[in-house]
Amino acid sequence: MSSNPVDWFRDTRSFVAEVQVETRKVTWTTQKEMVAGTISVIILVALIGLGLFAVDGLLSWLTQRLW
Repeated sequence: MSSNPVDWFRDTRSFVAEVQVETRKVTWTTQKEMVAGTISVIILVALIGLGLFAVDGLLSWLTQRLW
């Protein structure tokens, strides 16, 4: 990396231009898709949490019975 300020400025401008080009290629989600995805994640996390709660309760009950 060069310590020359002119090189740094040119490289920075080039980087920002490349970021702008790539940002135009992004397919942004609609609000409807975002809400559906968020609800799906919340439901999935709740189901996994309930499953872990059930397994923890079962294992706790088993260890109390065995020891």
